[in-house]
Amino acid sequence: MPNHIQKPSKAGGFPSIQATLSHVLRSQRTKQNLKNLLRVNQTDGFDCPGCAWGDNKQGAFQFCENGAKAVAWESTGKGVGSEFFAEHSVRQLAKQTDYWLEYQGRLTEPMRYNAITDHYEPVSWNDAFSIIADKLNSLSSPNQVEFYTSGRASNEASYLYQLFGRLYGTNNFPDCSNMCHEASGVALIKAIGIGKGTVVLNDFDDAEAIFVFGQNPGTNHPRMMNALRKAAKHGCKIVTFNNLKEVALEKFASPQSPIELLTPAATNISHQYLTPKLGGDMAAVRGMTKYIIEQRQDKIDHEFIEQHSAFFEEYQHSVKQTSWQQIELQSGLTKADIIKAATIFSDSKTVISCWAMGLTQHKHSVDIIREVVNLHLLCGQIGKKGAGLCPVRGHSNVQGNRTMGINEKPSAEFIAHFDNFLGTRLPRQAGHNVVDALKALKSKDSKVLICLGGNLAAAAPDTDFTYQAIRNTELNVQISTKLNRSHLQVTQDGLILPCLGRTELDIQRCGIQKITVEDTFSMVHASTGMTEPVSELCLSEIDIVAQMANATFQHRRFRLRADTQQTSTKIDWLALRDDYGLIRQLIQNTINGFEYFNQRIEQPAGFYLGNSAANLVWNTNTKRAEFNPSRLPDSVVADCSSYAQLHDARPTQQPILLLQSLRSHDQYNTTIYGMDDRYRGIKGKRNVLFINPQDAKKLNLVEAQLVDLQSVANDNVVRKVFGFSLVFYDIPQGNIAAYYPETNPLVSINSVGIDSYTPTSKSIPVVITASTKQVINVAQV
Repeated sequence: MPNHIQKPSKAGGFPSIQATLSHVLRSQRTKQNLKNLLRVNQTDGFDCPGCAWGDNKQGAFQFCENGAKAVAWESTGKGVGSEFFAEHSVRQLAKQTDYWLEYQGRLTEPMRYNAITDHYEPVSWNDAFSIIADKLNSLSSPNQVEFYTSGRASNEASYLYQLFGRLYGTNNFPDCSNMCHEASGVALIKAIGIGKGTVVLNDFDDAEAIFVFGQNPGTNHPRMMNALRKAAKHGCKIVTFNNLKEVALEKFASPQSPIELLTPAATNISHQYLTPKLGGDMAAVRGMTKYIIEQRQDKIDHEFIEQHSAFFEEYQHSVKQTSWQQIELQSGLTKADIIKAATIFSDSKTVISCWAMGLTQHKHSVDIIREVVNLHLLCGQIGKKGAGLCPVRGHSNVQGNRTMGINEKPSAEFIAHFDNFLGTRLPRQAGHNVVDALKALKSKDSKVLICLGGNLAAAAPDTDFTYQAIRNTELNVQISTKLNRSHLQVTQDGLILPCLGRTELDIQRCGIQKITVEDTFSMVHASTGMTEPVSELCLSEIDIVAQMANATFQHRRFRLRADTQQTSTKIDWLALRDDYGLIRQLIQNTINGFEYFNQRIEQPAGFYLGNSAANLVWNTNTKRAEFNPSRLPDSVVADCSSYAQLHDARPTQQPILLLQSLRSHDQYNTTIYGMDDRYRGIKGKRNVLFINPQDAKKLNLVEAQLVDLQSVANDNVVRKVFGFSLVFYDIPQGNIAAYYPETNPLVSINSVGIDSYTPTSKSIPVVITASTKQVINVAQV
């Protein structure tokens, strides 16, 4: 490793404690946030606004470093109100970094954009809701509205939001999962009949082997490291497939272990660490199944296959037709390394496979994930204690949002439940995902964008395209806690509606309210904030959605059955706002699995929704778990059918490298907490490009040199970013990596996964040239 890159020898430990305290102090609410941290993920506390990893519920401390950053970032003493917006025009704000925008503090009052002055100006809540209602009621079609959702929204807010949108008449529900784990849901529904993981947290205690694919939990799901550390110390063999060497998956020191906290001691995490080429995971897993089928027939669970599966013969034929030469070439791994991993998998009585966006953001992500499922079906590693499939979701309630109906393609069964209970007929036509929504806004077929949280402008691909699409809106409504890039893409009319954060007290007319979330293990539990709201003008997300719906529908007649006696009454949106328990009653009457909802969330750890596949019930077309016999793709890149075609489209004669975008350690999704990436040895900058030294040598480039990147596509659009500093790193030749959203401009809006339509942010073909511009990295505020 180059001398100027100081990667730590282990993840976690005392530096995590230091980073946690630093962010708590910077929040300007130190005393309050220390109290907050004692209630994070506790039975009587609030759910962490960070990742969706499950809660242990044992011990006084149930937060991690990045969870503490999320709490301190939200619960800050800094505020952004009318004085701030009077001082700064939108044009001026657009020149600032994403970090600077959010660092200004919490939004404290509703604002409306004035196109004449280019400033946001105060607006009353009543006027804001009237503006929204008047606009929605003036449109010629309900499909001219895009209802975007972030994974931060609670079950209650998401449910009310989709009810509002569907009663309005559309299934346009683009959401953040369209850009991350959509491929997981699509693949799992096809293979096992349910789009969720089949394991629970306790299964990690009983696994003999854990396979981690395309995931960096040390940064993105730090609480997962405790489960991996515990498993490793008990002798579980952890096998990691990751394009980069990530220190947390090598050695981890638990901040809750005095020895590992205060000494150089740490736990070795990965028994085997493999670095496949980008997009090569399917080939790697195909190699594992090939070895088992051809050399370890005794390890195949023939009884499970006979009783529970379909298409095994077709799959077995496809595997045998796949050559080792193709497997090694596409995966970038040796046959010997793949066989070693296959031996660990097949010799283990119980195996869990986990994955994240390293698998889901490719052209053929659905097939990659189905190949992981194939491996589990082959050895019967599903539906038993300590074994199964675990897509590790990102934002804290992104899985719950989908359960609540945030889905542009709802099932007929889901809609039928609503129709039967509400006494109406909701729309059946498929709506827009994120890519569809942006294209509709760009073409001006859609007129209004309403965002329930999130930062769509920074999260979405093809930045110039995305910015223009959002600017085309006739009304841009952002329900937010902090200022972000999406607020600045406005040319006609826009509203910033400040909402409560997860940490804050939510008091309505019926008293203190609690909301619920669903974690990555399908556990549903309650969350109650304790901090005084940053401003009396901040409303809860539920309050905002209910009042939008009330204002929009006050002159329409939508009726539902209020109870089992079929009594008809008009939906009282404001009553739902006043008492969230009434929303939960609606949920239990319209969505499977939520019987006695209000009573069950009083249980200390909440309740488990269950998983049909974990019970060996397969809700597929064949009523069996289905093997996928797809062959390996000819190309892992979305914009071409072959590398020859790709090279014909390159702008220079420079060789093409494959880029993945990723997060830094001081980042969660699009939120930038700071300019460092401690676990990769980066300090004070973000415009960096991780590259294999051999690739740099071939390009006649030296370490720390500034370079420009241009993506390669067949649409004649120039997509380029400038001034990235080269960092020599342990990454396969031909692959490079850089942070997002800085590299989002390189991802074509048309470069999406097959069947998932997820942007291919982990396989971006680019050429690198010496920089034509000198870019100064913004120092930490």
